[in-house]
Amino acid sequence: MIGSPWMMSVASRLGVSRQRTQTYQMLLSVEEAADVLRLGRTRTYELVMAKKIQSVKVGRHRLVVRSSLLDFVRTLLLEQECA
Repeated sequence: MIGSPWMMSVASRLGVSRQRTQTYQMLLSVEEAADVLRLGRTRTYELVMAKKIQSVKVGRHRLVVRSSLLDFVRTLLLEQECA
């Protein structure tokens, strides 16, 4: 529960404002993920369907797990270092 007193206490100790805590989204639309990665929507869907970026289906919506975007970028960096 994001708005709980305990969570707000932890957030304040970490220097995170209440507004920022409430607006942080764990799941993003594919379009939002594409914006974060600065890629096109089609390419981002391809990465999702190839399971290079984690996603979940909620109803009819395909949502990208935010932390998987960082994992994807780390993987790209490792691949480029090894090449």
